[in-house]
Amino acid sequence: MIPQRFRRGLLLPAALLFALTAPPFSPPAAFAHAIIVSSRPAANAQVVKGPIDIVLQYNSLIDIGHSRVSLVDPAGKVTALVASEGAAAGSLAAHGSTDALGRWIIRWQVLSVDGHITRGDIPFEVIAGTSP
Repeated sequence: MIPQRFRRGLLLPAALLFALTAPPFSPPAAFAHAIIVSSRPAANAQVVKGPIDIVLQYNSLIDIGHSRVSLVDPAGKVTALVASEGAAAGSLAAHGSTDALGRWIIRWQVLSVDGHITRGDIPFEVIAGTSP
């Protein structure tokens, strides 16, 4: 049997050794909000007046059924678009039309699969003529 005074001296080194070698006891990392990674058109891009294909890529999976995308024209009129799954995981696609020259906004709101809602705006400019 180890005398009590020696047991106290062994307690701290044993606890330290356990803390350094044991697996972490912290809870699993929480998922973050869906963050937009890229967009087509890109922020502040110039696009030609007419039909527009929108693709928004996020850093996590999203629930398309609870996600929204719309176009805001230069006069402030908001047009809701039909959001669908993009070709890549975590992407959203939509089709719209730009019928006026000037500053437009893609307004999006997505529900990530972990339950967090995020939203944002992507400004772009509609120009006449051919693509720059």
